[in-house]
Amino acid sequence: MCCFSTDVLEAASMKSDALSYPPRGLSREEAARYVGVGSTLFDDMVADGRMPRPKHVNSRAIWDRVALDIAFSALPDKDNGLQQLLERSKREPTRR
Repeated sequence: MCCFSTDVLEAASMKSDALSYPPRGLSREEAARYVGVGSTLFDDMVADGRMPRPKHVNSRAIWDRVALDIAFSALPDKDNGLQQLLERSKREPTRR
């Protein structure tokens, strides 16, 4: 019979979850990785407003994954035809 300490068993049970869902709150490093950049660039993007500021829970800074999705979607796409069409449609009056 194999013996594991209760700490190991508790840690394993906390990490496994019957439900599969992404976390809503992300640390700075997780948020940077989530949007595909390094931590330093992520800090710059937060400072200049391209990414949202974190929420604070006690002393922890936590980024809302949904807010990151919205901010990421708002970033410009280079040579994206769809983005150009959307921008053009905003400038042109509607025709019927």
